[in-house]
Amino acid sequence: MDRLRVIPTWRHGQERLYVCLPDGGNVAWYDREAARVNLLSDDREDEVLTALGPFLTGPVTVGPPPVPTPAELARLSLHPDDDLAPNRPGEALLVALERAPGPPHRLRPDPRRRALAAEQTAGAALDRLDGAGWHTLHSVPLPGGDRVHHLLIGPGGLFALHVLPARRQRVHVADPLVALGRREPRPLLRRIRADADRASYALTAEVRPVLVLVDPAHVSVTAPPRTVRVLTDRELPDLAHPGGTLKPADVEALHAMARDRGTWKRV
Repeated sequence: MDRLRVIPTWRHGQERLYVCLPDGGNVAWYDREAARVNLLSDDREDEVLTALGPFLTGPVTVGPPPVPTPAELARLSLHPDDDLAPNRPGEALLVALERAPGPPHRLRPDPRRRALAAEQTAGAALDRLDGAGWHTLHSVPLPGGDRVHHLLIGPGGLFALHVLPARRQRVHVADPLVALGRREPRPLLRRIRADADRASYALTAEVRPVLVLVDPAHVSVTAPPRTVRVLTDRELPDLAHPGGTLKPADVEALHAMARDRGTWKRV
C-alpha cells in the first residue's frame, strides 16, 4: 500500500495540509481553519486520517470538496491582471507617485500625497467591515481616467465613495457645491452622483453616492444633498448598520462582477 505524505502549503495567508501519494498526486487536503478534511478519493479515508493524525487539532468534518458557487467560479476564471480586489486604497495615486514622484524639494506638499493619505484612512476604515459580510474594492477605474475611490458592497447595499482630504479645514456643502476652507466652491456632488450612476449601470444594481470628508475641522450642510450622503471618515462604520437589502449570495455575486476590470470598460 502506498504510504501517504503530508505537505504543508500556504494559500492566501492560510495554511493547508495536502495529503499526497509518493508520485505527488493529491488525495486530500486539510483546511485547519475550517476544521475540514476534503477527500478526493473516498476509498482512502482511513489512510488520509491516519496520515493527518499528528496534525489534527480537534474534531473535523470529512467529505468531498464543497461545490464552488457561481461567484467563486467567476473569481477562479478571472485573470490576475483583471482582478481589482488586490487594489490597495489609493492604488491609482500610488502608481502615479511611483512613476512621477515629483521634485524632491517643494515649497508646498504634493496634493497627491494628501489625497493618498485621505484615501488610505478611509480605505482602512472600510476594510475593517470585511468580517461583517461587506467587501470593499479600492480605486475602481472608469473609462476616461475617472475612478471610484472606494466601492462598498454588503448587506446594506452598494455605495460609491468619493474621498476629500479636509484636514483641519472647514467644509461647507450647498448642493451641488462643496467649499473647502477658503477655496472656491466646486460642483463636486455632480461628479459624485455621475460616478455612482456609472457604477449602477455597470453592475445593473443601485449604487448610492457618498462623499467622505477626512478629518475636517467643521462641516456645515445647508440642506441634505439630493441622493448624496455626506460623512466624515469617523462615521464610515455607520454605513454597515443597515441590513436586509442584499442576501449573502447577492453580495458575493455583485462583488465577483465588480472586481472584474472588464465590467467597467463599458461605462
